Amino acid sequence: MKIISAEFLTGAVSCKQYPDSVYPELAFVGRSNVGKSSLINSLLNRKKLVKTSQTPGKTQEINFFKINNDFIFADLPGYGFAKVPQLVQKRWKKMIEDYLLRRETLLAVIFIIDLRRNPSPLDLDLQRWLEACGVEYLLVGTKVDKLSQSEAKKQVNKLNVAYFNKGEDKLLAYSSKSNRGRKELWGKIATRIDAHKKKDVP
Repeated sequence: MKIISAEFLTGAVSCKQYPDSVYPELAFVGRSNVGKSSLINSLLNRKKLVKTSQTPGKTQEINFFKINNDFIFADLPGYGFAKVPQLVQKRWKKMIEDYLLRRETLLAVIFIIDLRRNPSPLDLDLQRWLEACGVEYLLVGTKVDKLSQSEAKKQVNKLNVAYFNKGEDKLLAYSSKSNRGRKELWGKIATRIDAHKKKDVP
């Protein structure tokens, strides 16, 4: 997909602050320091549209971006960073859950994990929660460039078993540095946007 325009709309900490929109929306969620901001910048072929931070847990709001005047990306706060106070973690959890359950324009979640790591209890809990609530998601493993080809293949197979028990769902390996997986992820996103548009045609 060719990105013509990408602009920051607003940041929000509650439903009242979400932008009024009829555009289909994709949300990005993952643990702190998983490379979520870098992945979004890579997808959009922008270097600094989404600010990256060396301090995990710094982002404390949902940031909305309009893409091509056609759809929206929502960048959700990273979760699971131990140094963030427990009260803040609870507030983030409620913010994320409220958004995922109440945002009517949400098409799917881009669920981001670190390809190099074994599944954490928080990641598996989020997956089960998404499935229990009927929230569609795509699982993307970042930082594939930090593994050799054989290591990456082994890890993808391992994580597919852990998350999907070798089911039809497949983990997509991604590198924000080399853009590996970019075309494939855009293909999955475009498929959902196109299906949404066809559904809305009378």
